[in-house]
Amino acid sequence: MQRRIRVKGLTMTDSATPTDPRPGRGALNKANQLVHETSPYLLQHAHNPVDWYPWGEEALETARAGDRPIFLSIGYSACHWCHVMERESFEDEQTAALMNANFVNIKVDREERPDLDAIYMEAVQAMTGSGGWPMSVFLTPSGKPFYGGTYFPPQPRYGIPSFSQILLAVADAYKNRRDDLEEQAQRLTNAIGRTGSLSASGGAPGEEVLSEATSRLLQYFDEQYGGFGDQPKFPQPMTLEFAMSQYRRSGDADVLHVAEHTLGRMAAGGIYDHLGGGFHRYSVDRIWLVPHFEKMLYDNAQLLRTYLHAWQINGRPEHRRVVEETVDYVLREMTAPEGGFYSAQDADSEGEEGKFFVWTAEEIEAVLGKEEAALLGGAYGVTPAGNFEGKTILNVKRTAAEIAQQSGAEAETVAERLAAARQKLFLERERRVKPERDDKVLTEWNGLMIHAMADVGVVFGRADALEAAKAAADFILAEMSQENGFLFRSYKDGRARFNAYLEDYAAFGRGLVALYESTFELRWLAEAVRLTKVMQSQFADEAGGGFFQTGIAHEQLVVRRKDFIDNAIPSGNSMAAELLLRLAKLTGSDAFRSEAARIFRIMAAAMAQQPTGFGRLLTALDDLLGPSQEIAVVGELADPRTQLLLQEVRRHYLPHSVLALKEPEEENPLPLLEGRTLVDGQPAAYVCENYACKLPVTGIEALRQLLVNGSGR
Repeated sequence: MQRRIRVKGLTMTDSATPTDPRPGRGALNKANQLVHETSPYLLQHAHNPVDWYPWGEEALETARAGDRPIFLSIGYSACHWCHVMERESFEDEQTAALMNANFVNIKVDREERPDLDAIYMEAVQAMTGSGGWPMSVFLTPSGKPFYGGTYFPPQPRYGIPSFSQILLAVADAYKNRRDDLEEQAQRLTNAIGRTGSLSASGGAPGEEVLSEATSRLLQYFDEQYGGFGDQPKFPQPMTLEFAMSQYRRSGDADVLHVAEHTLGRMAAGGIYDHLGGGFHRYSVDRIWLVPHFEKMLYDNAQLLRTYLHAWQINGRPEHRRVVEETVDYVLREMTAPEGGFYSAQDADSEGEEGKFFVWTAEEIEAVLGKEEAALLGGAYGVTPAGNFEGKTILNVKRTAAEIAQQSGAEAETVAERLAAARQKLFLERERRVKPERDDKVLTEWNGLMIHAMADVGVVFGRADALEAAKAAADFILAEMSQENGFLFRSYKDGRARFNAYLEDYAAFGRGLVALYESTFELRWLAEAVRLTKVMQSQFADEAGGGFFQTGIAHEQLVVRRKDFIDNAIPSGNSMAAELLLRLAKLTGSDAFRSEAARIFRIMAAAMAQQPTGFGRLLTALDDLLGPSQEIAVVGELADPRTQLLLQEVRRHYLPHSVLALKEPEEENPLPLLEGRTLVDGQPAAYVCENYACKLPVTGIEALRQLLVNGSGR
């Protein structure tokens, strides 16, 4: 007797035999249609026995012509559970035969196609109440979703049906209950299309939105371990940025504590790589100890700026160390020789999650010797039993100062010994098999890292970071720009592909503005303005306000969405608002400011109630509401006196201020620089608010007083 399982109206049996695969398809283990792709994630599946297609007209036409449902699988190269489902199901010939016989199977790299990922993730969340990757969605031939989930196991477990049961049930329902599925698909499509009709209404939100959001943020805060909620824990740099901006606005030490405590706990935890620098994706536990070990470019780009801003507030050496080590990691592991930053490093190596990063006590002693191993073990929690599957994830248990106090040694001496021990372990670790690297270049993620590297480069005097930012920007402008002036989304192996999305234009434009404020080369600002105008013409909703994720020239999908929620990556609308506001200050354009203001009118209520979902947008609203400063410096860039003025500005946390420079004899088109001159032949700084400037100053102390006591508090 067959056991019957009901899932979302589908009937499943656990003893069915897969339908025979289609005749004439050849051996199942030959290369499938993904073999011609450039995405590392898609290429990982190019020799599955599944007859995978990339998303495109060929796959969709095959589904329409054969009137067959689509199985859409979305993931990314560094995703651990994507690898698990591949090994268990997509490499299994029986499962593949079942898929090939009943479905047109499409693989999508979510990083190349965030539009598809957003549409179908919203559908999965509507159906199941949660989402994640790998994402598994069943579509009608027209692309409308009717059933889905995330990871499905090869055998039934914990009340979850097996993937084969799901496939059989969906195939049966499509054949015998087609009308029901079509009705479900239309309901879901209507639901996920609602964001596209959101429009600006009511008045502009005021400081009450910031105040309510801050109050709710304090309620969500984990006072013991930092961060928000229980587990798993994500870094949420945008939420921490909002907290710091509210400290700048109000001087409230409680909201600053939210950011500082969280940053301290993360930097001490296993989510941070204490040997090689950089952060892993997230922690599976509440205490930041055990991460999912993948490293993503977008996480590290955002966290670089968050730790930099915390250092500007409090000057703590540990924040600077995290920034410097993470820059070193990005330059070493994630920077392409020709320019551009790679996307990710995998969680797995040699088929095992985290193997590259963890240690046994014996391995450490073999490298360091007994005495130094004992010192490092006491500092980083190394025990014979370990803290992760019998091995140890390094995490700070005692600081150098605490060890010194207990041992009677000098703290500086202990710190030097620990640094030397970490370096020895790092060099030993470099001999291991490294996790795979996703070496495609994404415009959006590069924009985030260009922004971070430019800021760090000038604040900490890291010429290598600034040069890497410039090289990445030049690379995108040269290799990822289309003949019509539009951008591409992705680049790999000499091929630039896919029309760029809203988030690509907004993030890259913001990175270009950061490069201007770091180098004062007008070409960066000119490109930012040009691309922002492209963004407005292609993505703006002139009637309702805000921006669509896809441009006018994009292929037609089942819905055209607007994205406002700041998740792991800032939403396109958040970054667009920030970019427009910054350009408004630098160029004097009220049109840019007005366009940004409409975005906030769409989401005012949600922003106040759900601050952890709108961190970047809330910080941009803080900018809109002001006050902030416009800072103009006049002087030869190479003059040490000019450099001292610039260094003083950059040392302070001024999240919404803009900085421009004019050489004495330069014809500069920026309104902020109009009429600015040297003072008694000396370089001078003009600190302004809404283009109303205080008297210029030439001395560092006078400038410091204007910056500290000026607007923003």
